[in-house]
Amino acid sequence: MKKTLIAATLLSLFASHYATASDETTELRQIIEQQQKVLKDLEKRLEQTEQRVETTADVVEATASSKSATTIGGYGELHYNNITDNKTGNDKKEFDFHRFVLFVGHEFNSTTRFFSELEVEHSLAGEGKKGEVELEQAYIEHDFNEMLTGKAGLFLMPVGIINETHEPNTFYGVERNPVEKDIIPATWWEGGLTLNVKAAPGLAFDTAVTSGLYLDQSSGYKIRNGRQKVSEAKGEDLAYTGRVKYTAVPGLELAATVQYQSDLTQGEAGVDTASATLVTAHAIYSIENFTVKALFAQWDIDGQEAEALGRDKQNGFYIEPAYRINDQFGVFARYNEWDNNAGDSADTKKKQTNVGVNYWLHENVVFKADFEKISGAADSDGFNLGVGYQF
Repeated sequence: MKKTLIAATLLSLFASHYATASDETTELRQIIEQQQKVLKDLEKRLEQTEQRVETTADVVEATASSKSATTIGGYGELHYNNITDNKTGNDKKEFDFHRFVLFVGHEFNSTTRFFSELEVEHSLAGEGKKGEVELEQAYIEHDFNEMLTGKAGLFLMPVGIINETHEPNTFYGVERNPVEKDIIPATWWEGGLTLNVKAAPGLAFDTAVTSGLYLDQSSGYKIRNGRQKVSEAKGEDLAYTGRVKYTAVPGLELAATVQYQSDLTQGEAGVDTASATLVTAHAIYSIENFTVKALFAQWDIDGQEAEALGRDKQNGFYIEPAYRINDQFGVFARYNEWDNNAGDSADTKKKQTNVGVNYWLHENVVFKADFEKISGAADSDGFNLGVGYQF
């Protein structure tokens, strides 16, 4: 009897304890379920927040991209020339807004872009006017990889110092130097394909296959007269250009260009065939505030008509030391010697000396003044004033 009572008492206590434990377990499960619901709700909210953040970032990136993908810029220069021809006694005193240029560029993505340059020369263009409207650049550029970049379209030729970089704030003197103007002849652009190869740090090669010059006896075989400017340009004979540029030493730039064209007359019937080779080389060396530039250029034309006119060889060179006094002032001197007629006659050589100063109101705004003296085949002197800008 006593044992039965003890067993009943223990069973009662166990049942009571089990009931209490069961209640606690049920309550705990409810708490866990509620926490799981809260966690799921938090996860859902977090996902929604992340989506909103990503959407906002995409919008910001797209907006920034749309603002920076297309760019505009330009440059221009006003000149005043006061030059006296000592042989004729005639004076040249004139103002000329020589160039007004607009750039438009667009970046399609990180590897493909477009660049163009439209220029108005001498303010007014049209019938009976002295100026011209010219498309100077319009090309697609693509980076194939870190070493190779190609261009297709209308672009500046890889030759000389100022042909590719000629904004007024980047060089000394009011007018561009006559050697690169009459011998190279800058500004010089063609249509075609070009490839830039970055072979090593500071060593690059350029190759180009383009439209060529068009010259014959009526144009006097003067190189500058042969620029077709890609305006329904004759394309019977293409031009092949190669350049090597070395910039691995700080402050030093060395470059050389060779171009070959099999016939300057573009295969015109009844006209003497005239192959032509251009060779140019230049050096730029800067140490602290002192810079010296030197350039040589020569055309060899293999044709009887060109030889008869004394223009089978056309060459020139210049040397230009300059000193940048501070951020605003710089002084320079430049000696030029060139010949578009035979290249070896004292009677046809021209010699020009310029001495002057540049004043940069801003790094992209410059005022210029220089004295000019021409001797040899010509005899003149005077001064030039100018203002130029780039943006």
